[in-house]
Amino acid sequence: MRKFKSLSYLRFCIGVLLIPCGIALTRTVVASIGASAALSLTGGAWPFLMVAVGVVAAAFVFWALPVPVRLYVLAHELTHALWGALLGARISGLRVSGSGGYVKLSQSNWLIALAPYFFPLYTFIVILAYYILLIFFDLRPYAFAWLGLIGLTLGFHFVFTIYALAQDQQDVRDYGRVFSFGMIYLINMLGVCLVLLIVAPLTLPDLIRRLAGDQAVVWSVCGRALMAAGTWVWGRLSGT
Repeated sequence: MRKFKSLSYLRFCIGVLLIPCGIALTRTVVASIGASAALSLTGGAWPFLMVAVGVVAAAFVFWALPVPVRLYVLAHELTHALWGALLGARISGLRVSGSGGYVKLSQSNWLIALAPYFFPLYTFIVILAYYILLIFFDLRPYAFAWLGLIGLTLGFHFVFTIYALAQDQQDVRDYGRVFSFGMIYLINMLGVCLVLLIVAPLTLPDLIRRLAGDQAVVWSVCGRALMAAGTWVWGRLSGT
């Protein structure tokens, strides 16, 4: 019990520290998307534009058509199973229905539990299938359609992740909401950065410089806020 509480406190502290990291990463992603969107309007970033169209289409389908819950549940449970297998767990059962599902694993950890919320399985399948087929066929004429499909599956992942997290999830409760939400958000934003490196006119050195600058700004603001709060508390306690 004491070890469990210690781990809970540790995860909570890590989750709190992830908040400034997430804010800084959001600044980086928003600035990068804004620059890519501006360039795409002049015809200089068509790959980015196709992915963006796919993401928007996924959001439209979610709100305008019946929600394909079973399709999401399938991806959710298969992702648990995939990450469990990769991390050495044995799979003994899998069930998927329109109202929910489960996968039986011999062991679990936070990566296995939270993987469906940060790993876009269908996007991974689309990318993998494209490069496998590329060995046998010339798919370059269909590259834009492929990019649109990447955007569609990414949008599906993001929309359903928000949809799922808006409900009470046992996976999140098991590892603490602060830690789980912080880690899910951070890894998803890192995934967006990876996609931007592939489809947008953005280089890795530029991304690292921008991210380092945003991290420095956010942590500097947090440091000043903590100093001000500490000074205020000390003043109240000392009566000055």
